[in-house]
Amino acid sequence: MHYKKSFFLLIYAVVLGLNAQAQVYKDPKVPVQKRVADLLKRMTLEEKVGQMSMSSLSGAKNSKIAYGVLESPFTNVKDVAIKSAAAKKYSREQTRLGIPPIQIGECLHGQLAAGATTFPQAIAQGSTWNPALIEQMGQAIATEASTSGVDEALSPLFDLIRDARYGRVEECFSEDPYLVGQLGSAFVRGMQGDPVQTRNSFAFDKVMCTGKHFAAYSKPIAGINLAPAEIGERELRSMFLAPFRDVVQDANIAAIMPSYNEIDGIPAHSNEFLLKQVLRQEWGFKGYVFSDYGGLSQLYDFHKIAKDASEAALLGIKAGVDLEAARPDVYTHLVELVKAGKIKESQIDTAVARILTLKFKAGLFEKPLADTARIKDRVHTPEHIKLSQQIAEESIVLLKNNDNLLPLNISKLKSIAVIGPNANKVQYGDYSFTRDNLSGVNVLEGIKQFAGNNIKVNYAKGCELTGLDKSGFDEAVKTAEESDAVVVVLGTTSVVFSGVGWNGQAPGNEPNDPFTCGEGYDVTDINPQGVQRELLQAIYKTGKPVILVLENGRPWSISWEKENIPAILEAWYPGEKGGTAVANILFGKVNPSGRLNMSVPQSTGHIPVFYNYVNSSRGNNREPGTIEKPGRDYVFSSTDPLFAFGFGLSYTSFDYSNLKVSKTEFSKNEQITVSVDVKNTGNMPGKEVVQLYLGNKVNSVSTPVMALKRFSKIAIEPGQVKTVSFTINAKDIAIWNRQMKQVTEPGTFDVMIAKAANNVVLKKQLEYKE
Repeated sequence: MHYKKSFFLLIYAVVLGLNAQAQVYKDPKVPVQKRVADLLKRMTLEEKVGQMSMSSLSGAKNSKIAYGVLESPFTNVKDVAIKSAAAKKYSREQTRLGIPPIQIGECLHGQLAAGATTFPQAIAQGSTWNPALIEQMGQAIATEASTSGVDEALSPLFDLIRDARYGRVEECFSEDPYLVGQLGSAFVRGMQGDPVQTRNSFAFDKVMCTGKHFAAYSKPIAGINLAPAEIGERELRSMFLAPFRDVVQDANIAAIMPSYNEIDGIPAHSNEFLLKQVLRQEWGFKGYVFSDYGGLSQLYDFHKIAKDASEAALLGIKAGVDLEAARPDVYTHLVELVKAGKIKESQIDTAVARILTLKFKAGLFEKPLADTARIKDRVHTPEHIKLSQQIAEESIVLLKNNDNLLPLNISKLKSIAVIGPNANKVQYGDYSFTRDNLSGVNVLEGIKQFAGNNIKVNYAKGCELTGLDKSGFDEAVKTAEESDAVVVVLGTTSVVFSGVGWNGQAPGNEPNDPFTCGEGYDVTDINPQGVQRELLQAIYKTGKPVILVLENGRPWSISWEKENIPAILEAWYPGEKGGTAVANILFGKVNPSGRLNMSVPQSTGHIPVFYNYVNSSRGNNREPGTIEKPGRDYVFSSTDPLFAFGFGLSYTSFDYSNLKVSKTEFSKNEQITVSVDVKNTGNMPGKEVVQLYLGNKVNSVSTPVMALKRFSKIAIEPGQVKTVSFTINAKDIAIWNRQMKQVTEPGTFDVMIAKAANNVVLKKQLEYKE
């Protein structure tokens, strides 16, 4: 009897032990690494592969195996929250191990869901030159997206702008790697939180980020989306990889997305050099690699380097792609490949462990489900709308202002004409949920709201964004002639989502304009499209003061406009308060402080144009020509940009003086302080972007003539002097030498303080000694 009692007590103890052990991975007090190991050993091969796959929130209930990630539908915030709560509850309670999914959301310039705040497009964000503002935006987007259950954003982009024909220029921050790294890392810190914290855990109201597109995606042959990038390893490392390295090492980004393109015949989704050597071994990336949508499938159906989906799976897992996004097509073959002995289950374990690690760090097993009751207080709040407007105001670039035509003096105007195909339309850019005027303020409405009853506002459309119809010209000219001043709003429109994917059928009161910018909408000509320039020329002939406002996702070649139109504003896609921001600048309530984040080409034939070129890029003869007087480099033109990187005017003026350096010589472990005095010499408060470049150094390989290394946006009152200080070190002049090692070679170089890349105002020579 005693024996039986002891036996049953033993069995009972074993059962209790097993039950306790079963709860280890669900215990938030247990270290993440142990939770991952505990859960991983309990999973079947099929369950592991499920973690490397993606489905939708609405499709989660179709499987007993939990998916790694679930995609938010492109509907409204409330619907996303409801579906999120249902899908995550099902995954926790109805799948065998109760593994919750990572909920994916698009958040390029706001959560891609109706009801969320729409911020200015990324290219506009880049023109703010204000990382602190972009970090605030990241915080706001994280607050809104997390409210509807989003755990990970498929943003931001760390691609460099290199070709204005490329439709996705609008999604990029800048052509400069340092500026991209600063702004992109600020976005990530805002979304994810302090990297000191995120190395251990992510707060419940934060959202993990995905850096994309890795790498050199934005330098396609002929500007065509997905085309190969013709690039050497040195340029790749020096330029295109640098901002990714910054966000991996400094901001601790959670995920990296390979690009669709190929480099030297190797598509990124199969590129072991990029995904293993550089990302993992050299940079120590601890997150997971999230495939671009269909990126693994393209290995066999687009790039043609695999014969079928099974072979594509082998290439992807070998290269280090941890999760397949979009339709399960390729990684569904992983189970059979393991069973056939073609890959080891340990390779699967490595990928799954990375995914599970982030799930535990993000608290997904404990995180409260989305609650629609929280939406009102957290989504599209007055504070977030105000922030969107501030970003728009700081992003708008004043390109020309002859005879101080701007700001307009409302007391001296009786009427103003607002003309053009973008005057009465909101334009947000791609990865937006709508272009419905009900969702925001367009330029016409912004001017009407500002003018009130003080002046009469006349409107005429004039023409469409594309096409050859000039039937509206007469009305537009008549409207201009009847007004004291004319604001002409031209530009582009970009692809808008409707449901999952692009189909051109956006809901609501949408215009029917053909998309001319955005993902997959590349062009052969960067001149104004359709008859928009001809409309502007007809208005110009009236003799009225004309202000050109551009709302576009890529820069245009506006040589004629620069020569003839007295005032020009580049507004990019300025978000839901864009019209208010434009009006505030037109009438002087806000002093423009945007600076160009990219060089604007004179023509399509000048592409590529960027400021950080090597000396040979501008030719040897340096005898630019004209139609009247042909020359060389080029015969009928100069090689200069139409507008330079870093350029932007203000309604006030700034003088620079008293450039100081703490020492003129330094070595490896030393740093130098550079300071300069900046004075507002005008009559209006303003913000100036102080830019520090380094260059003119002899190295063992050719390097850019100058490179942006520091900048600071400062507010200065009239008559006020502010001292701006920067520190630089040996790393700032490091190069990738002939042995492809990053080193700093001894020699002299210039420290340049500039108002733009083509306007250096102060300079000192320093020397680096080993």
